[in-house]
Amino acid sequence: MPLVALTGGIASGKSTIAGRLAAHGAVIVDADAIVRDVQQPGSPVLAAIAAEFGDRMLRPDGTLDRAALGGHVFGDPARIAALNAIVHPAVRAESARRFAEAFAADPAAVVVYDVPLLVEARADDPWDLIVVAHAPAEQRERRLVELRGLTASDAAARMASQVGDEARLAIADVVIDTSGDLDSTLRQVDRLWEELPAEVRRTEPAEVSVPRPTLE
Repeated sequence: MPLVALTGGIASGKSTIAGRLAAHGAVIVDADAIVRDVQQPGSPVLAAIAAEFGDRMLRPDGTLDRAALGGHVFGDPARIAALNAIVHPAVRAESARRFAEAFAADPAAVVVYDVPLLVEARADDPWDLIVVAHAPAEQRERRLVELRGLTASDAAARMASQVGDEARLAIADVVIDTSGDLDSTLRQVDRLWEELPAEVRRTEPAEVSVPRPTLE
């Protein structure tokens, strides 16, 4: 019953990796989806956000105005910390509930937590394996412009708002190199799935866990 953390910078191909693992049978728990769920109207999290940042963060229908909230906290460490203090505990509790639910349904399940902010929030949790999707920052920035339609300045700002690649790579047990074509990425994910039991054994607490090379 391995519990795998999957992380990566923006436009790193993390969702592609998660999708391939799901196709192999992994249970994917999506941190972004949990964030949206715990911020639904009537939730304690949404009430706390409105109390902390003002009712202007809510749309007329009572839902969270994510664009307004993002614009309000972006680039302000104190505001970001205040928001994280509200959201992260709820996400942690709900993710733990979903992990337990998946393992209760199938004790042999491979549960993958798809989480962008692993380094920032949950690097020290007891993961059996940490997988990092990685491509050079310049390439990811081009993807944001060419594939997602961001301006160059917006792409650079989004990149700058995240933790650096070095911090993610420093905690990686496995690195999936997504700088090549799609087939290259998928081959590495397929190999990870095949070698997952051995990878988990190599990262057991009795051993020293160090970043390993990519699977390609």
